[in-house]
Amino acid sequence: MNNYKNETMNIVTHEQGAIKIAEVISDGILIGNVEDGLQLMGDLYYQGYDKIIIYETNLTPDFFDLKTRLAGEVLQKFSNYRVQLVIIGEFSKYPGKSIRDFIYESNKGKIVNFLPTIAVAKDKLFC
Repeated sequence: MNNYKNETMNIVTHEQGAIKIAEVISDGILIGNVEDGLQLMGDLYYQGYDKIIIYETNLTPDFFDLKTRLAGEVLQKFSNYRVQLVIIGEFSKYPGKSIRDFIYESNKGKIVNFLPTIAVAKDKLFC
């Protein structure tokens, strides 16, 4: 168990061969700004993870409001450092064509994906 921005966080490790994935589990918001995202990525990367699963509920709701630019800036950090990220959640509740397009375009790539379940996330990351 780790302490992260006063939130309790557990890391579940999923391994297959040389692939090591961190599934981050927490009851609170872990990414509220760009620095939080960079800190989380760095902490996990230095623990030997280059693939991360986080839940939608651990992101500030502002993340899904593209006008804040938070999603783009956080995800750019993951892309720059080539750390794969899967965000698990139910994304249809976010209104607007822009966020739907953003998720659709992200899911076409390999670095950042928005997926519905842990099983789908593991299938994607173990490929």
